[in-house]
Amino acid sequence: MNYFSISGEQLPASFAVTIADSIVVKNVSRRSFLKGLGFASSAFVLAAGWSSSTHASIKWNDKENHPADFEPNVYVRITTSNDVIVTCHRSEMGQGIRTSMPMLIADELGAAWSSIKVEQALANSKYGSQNTDGSTSIRKFYELIRLSAATARTMLITAAANQWQVEPSECEAIDSKVIHSVSNRSILFGDLVAEVQKLEEPAYESVRLKSSKQFRWINQSKKVPLVDGFDIATGNTTFGIDVYLPNMKVAVIARPPVLASKVKSFDSAAALEISGVVDIVQLDDLVEPALYKPMGGIAVIANNTWAAEQGRKALKIEWEWSEHRTHNSQEQRKQMSESLDHADTILRDKGDVEKTQSGAKNLITSEYYVPRLVHAPMEPPMAVADYKDGNFNIWASTQAPQAAQDTVAQLTGVKKKNINLYVTLLGGGFGRKSKADHVAEAAILSKRLGYPIKVTWLREEDIQQSYYHAESLQRLSSTIDVNNQVESWLHRVAEPPIGATFQKGADLIGGESNLGLIDVPFNIPHLRCVAGRVKAHHRIGWLRSVTNINHAFAVSSFADELAAHVKKDPKDFLLELIGPDRKIDLSKEKAEYSNYGEDINQHPIDTGRLKQVIKRVAQNSGWDKRAKQNRFLGIAAHRSFVSYVAAVAEVEKLASGKLKLKKIWIACDCGTVVNLDRVHSQMEGAAIFGSSIALYSEINSTQGVINQSNFHDYRLTRMNEAPEVDVDVIISEHPPGGVGEPGVPPIAPAIANAVFAATGKRYRDLPLTQHNIFD
Repeated sequence: MNYFSISGEQLPASFAVTIADSIVVKNVSRRSFLKGLGFASSAFVLAAGWSSSTHASIKWNDKENHPADFEPNVYVRITTSNDVIVTCHRSEMGQGIRTSMPMLIADELGAAWSSIKVEQALANSKYGSQNTDGSTSIRKFYELIRLSAATARTMLITAAANQWQVEPSECEAIDSKVIHSVSNRSILFGDLVAEVQKLEEPAYESVRLKSSKQFRWINQSKKVPLVDGFDIATGNTTFGIDVYLPNMKVAVIARPPVLASKVKSFDSAAALEISGVVDIVQLDDLVEPALYKPMGGIAVIANNTWAAEQGRKALKIEWEWSEHRTHNSQEQRKQMSESLDHADTILRDKGDVEKTQSGAKNLITSEYYVPRLVHAPMEPPMAVADYKDGNFNIWASTQAPQAAQDTVAQLTGVKKKNINLYVTLLGGGFGRKSKADHVAEAAILSKRLGYPIKVTWLREEDIQQSYYHAESLQRLSSTIDVNNQVESWLHRVAEPPIGATFQKGADLIGGESNLGLIDVPFNIPHLRCVAGRVKAHHRIGWLRSVTNINHAFAVSSFADELAAHVKKDPKDFLLELIGPDRKIDLSKEKAEYSNYGEDINQHPIDTGRLKQVIKRVAQNSGWDKRAKQNRFLGIAAHRSFVSYVAAVAEVEKLASGKLKLKKIWIACDCGTVVNLDRVHSQMEGAAIFGSSIALYSEINSTQGVINQSNFHDYRLTRMNEAPEVDVDVIISEHPPGGVGEPGVPPIAPAIANAVFAATGKRYRDLPLTQHNIFD
């Protein structure tokens, strides 16, 4: 079994593949990866998928070959009817990858947009990583997807040139045709299929990608309609919840309310009397570590979701509580504070912080708290499994189909090659659906019962028994010299690690330290980052932007505090803290930095780009005019997923004396942009997601049980509370950075800083509405 390490612990790669993608990605050479995609041989590598026009009946195109088509690699297939079939290997959950990926191929291939059709890939290692998280879909596959299209274009042009007996250099591919302008001849891609299949694939080194000047879609301001947009709006698409199979039953599961607790006894008599309930099944108890395994409990099997839910309510279960029964959120915070007192794991060390701060009279110290959070996607986890004759067919709303396939294989004993996993559209994800527990539950039940099973997570279950974003307590200390310059920065953090989900008892953060903690970009002579130990009492997973949420809130809020202490403009002070334009080398400061799995030379920590988005968002928001206009603004900036985002939030004072979040401005530099409209949408969504974290969202527990249950007590920003959002995207020639997550981290500190501007009071605990300052 392959393993990789988090915090020095060896973990099964199949159970932790998403963390590997998100935080500590191992780079694979371009040549080795391309060989796997079929670029280095003359064989045609085949793709499988489903038509974007399928309805609830789900017509899956899972044939093993398409002999009549031209298929040079797993991403592109051209038919004799001149359709360009794009196989999308990442999951669509609203971010628009089923539109952005075809745009890459259309541009590089020279295809007319009207000829593009999209199929969804099944789980298969031939596509490379299919895990849709870590903001990796474009930045990890930008060149490879383009190369797949450029290879097809090269072969089509060669086939046409051979037919016309002209030089390939005299031909070009435009609007799904090869054109020879000198002789005014053209031929459709589809009419070249038979001839092009006779050609040897070119060596990948000989394939030339287009220059940016030749792009029609990439890095342009043109809007391209979402491939699935109309069908989503009219209800003609297939989400996980839409899948129905003949003879299918629905399962709702009563899971332990406290992690790793066991079923001591249960009485199912009342549940079985409910009309529609057909069976009661006890699942295996969860033995930590949690991994992606089901939590255990009792499954109620019924003809429909309503009957299954009523059956679950009627169950009488006595639980054998685990050690986590003693956990309480208030006590956990005290333990985290004690951990900060004794934190001794140094993650980054520059200069001599200890000597500088020892006995200093001008020492400023503040603590920041971010509570536990949950993903709460609009569509809770869903999966349908059908086990028959030693084979699985599974339909799932999953961000990580390969990890789900691995998990099912390991927990059911069915070989991976016998598991067909079809990826539906996702009604939101935010990281929750990269865990495969819901998929495994459906598979285990179907195999045991012998008929198709749909596992439906109810909203209350998804909030009370999820994988959570860990709570965090951070203590920051700085000294100011006689010239009002920050001379030292000590950042101590205590937060339960994601690694606890993969190894029981893990209590020290690992890859999380790379997410806005050790990579703080400030030009300070003495700087140290230190972590303390905290045990986890719930399943922990990565949520949108992961611990960048915690670290950005503390770092940007404390920077604003220091600005107030020295009586400087917060924007000017922030730029001063960042210092001169430079590329930061953390290796010189005893820090191991994974850089989101990217080559630090291609994606350096570039302070010039960070300062640029700060200046741009300040200009757009009218920052320098705010005092004259009696406006209350807060500013924050953060680099994450190798992109740079700055935000300004405006709050207004109401006649009641309370505050209202009025507007958020965002300036974003994510390098080369494929789909500008989607970048705008992602940043707008990040503003709402971030404002929910800042103002409303909190998960806490008593005796190991989550107290919140639905949107009435796990609050999100509602329509009447949503601020106006202004997004400015800086289009550049830098390599693509992440988009889905980088917009979130600066939102909460920008709002908190705006609150200070309006009230003169500093609030360091989220959510801010607990302080009774918002209307």
